[in-house]
Amino acid sequence: MAEARATENFNCTPEEFFKIAADYEKYPEFLSEVKSCKVLKSEADTKLVEYKVSVIKALTYQLKTKETSPSLVQWEFAGGDAFKTMKGSWKIEEAPGGKCKCTYDVEATFKMFVPGPMATTLLNVNLPAMMSAYHKRIKAIYGK
Repeated sequence: MAEARATENFNCTPEEFFKIAADYEKYPEFLSEVKSCKVLKSEADTKLVEYKVSVIKALTYQLKTKETSPSLVQWEFAGGDAFKTMKGSWKIEEAPGGKCKCTYDVEATFKMFVPGPMATTLLNVNLPAMMSAYHKRIKAIYGK
């Protein structure tokens, strides 16, 4: 199983970060690898979300997402290309000065054989750009 993890402080409250992280259909506006994102089903705090992404190649997959506002967004693989399994989360905590500390975790296995180090690289390659995109989104929305 390949894994990726990153923790960063963001210049917004946990509630503000949660709103961005849980607004899946807006992802294509600020995450360049996400070509489209659509909520297929929504029941209380659980959503089935379909992603069309382009990272090395085009992929389509669905994630079952569970939201616990404002501290957690969790997901698990529900179907699609490339992945056999995937699960992950955004853990959102309060930090001093009206900021929040967020930890992004993802674990995945691929349908096709991908050597362990290469699979980990695939999950990690876009992580710095993704974190930067969240910082820019926060600044664009909240002016912080």
